[in-house]
This record gives sequence, C-alpha cells and structure tokens, in this order.
Amino acid sequence: MSNFLPKSVRNLIEELGRLPGIGPKSAQRLAIHLLYSPASRVTPLGEAVLGLKENVMFCGCCWNIAESDPCKICGDGGRDQGIICVVEDVLDVVALEKTSEFKGVYHVLHGSLSPIDGIGPEQLKIAELFARIEKSRAGADVGGDASVPVREVILATNPSLEGEATALYIQKHLREMDVKITRIARGLPVGADLEYADEITLTKALQGRGEF
Repeated sequence: MSNFLPKSVRNLIEELGRLPGIGPKSAQRLAIHLLYSPASRVTPLGEAVLGLKENVMFCGCCWNIAESDPCKICGDGGRDQGIICVVEDVLDVVALEKTSEFKGVYHVLHGSLSPIDGIGPEQLKIAELFARIEKSRAGADVGGDASVPVREVILATNPSLEGEATALYIQKHLREMDVKITRIARGLPVGADLEYADEITLTKALQGRGEF
C-alpha cells in the first residue's frame, strides 16, 4: 500500500480489503469513492455498519438474525411451528423466503460440519436444534405456539460434501425422536440442458422425480 496516502485512508483500505470478495484494487476504489462522497452519504453508511452490532441479535429459538427475540418468523402465529426447515446460513433463509412457498419455521446452523476446518457439531447450532425439538414435544414454548410439537424436520443443507455430512449427522440423531425427516429435492435447475448435467445431478433428479 502506498505510504504517501493519509493514515485514515490506508486504514479504510485495509479494513475494506478484509471483506469477502473485495480485493486490494476494489478496496482502494471504494475508499477513494467514499473520500469524494459528501458526508450526507458517508454518515448513513457508517451508522448502518454500527447498527449491525447495536441493533441486531440472534433469535434464541431459530438462531436467525433479528431485532427482537423471538424473531418475526418464530413469533408469527400464521407460521406452522410444527415444521422446521434446517439451513446452514442466514442467507439460505432469505433465499427460501423469496419463494413464498414455505410456511413453517427455520433453524440456522451457522455453518456445516467440516473436520478439516475444525468445525464439529459443537461449533454449530445442532444441539440447540435437538433441544428445541425435545422441548416442543414436551409442550414447552418454542417461540410461537407452545401447543404445537415439531412433527417434521426438513434438511435443507447445501448439496456439498459438508452439507451432506451435516444432514446425515442430524438424521442419525433424529431417528430416536418421533419426528418425520425429509430432505429437499435436488436435480436440474430450470433452463438447464440434460446433456450438460453431471451424473450425480442426473441421478438425484431421477430419484427425486414426481408425478406429472
């Protein structure tokens, strides 16, 4: 980094460069852009960043991000509290909610099992998922309707090696509970051509076929 730049600018470039997807050149361009931007645009940005730590928390029920506990989804009486969709990250909830198809609730694991990276069950919100199911079936309050026990768990982890390992781990431990376990279907994306699909994708598409 050029030492002739003011220290405040160098510090900003360094911090921006630590963000995912932002390289050194992009960090420099962003920093200079903010430098030339009026205070009326820079100040709201700084306040928004600070607000992430001051106003955002994790829902004590599903571990999604929220501004209150429980979050809006868990506290929504119109959602089916008996169906939990298990996802790896917060952005997975965002993607599923865009479909307006799922009417149950979620449980965010905050990652997937990866022994190589030192990520085991203890580093994820897996134990919290099991406790949540057990409490619901015992009639405890699970964030919305205490009278609704969990009857189905949808495993919506990513179709990667880590995601599959996580789904299998959860499935193995849920077998001891009286709850239905399902896995999201995998196959060909809309607009894809069969000739370009790999064997695993085609196999999953055939296995997950439905009545037409």
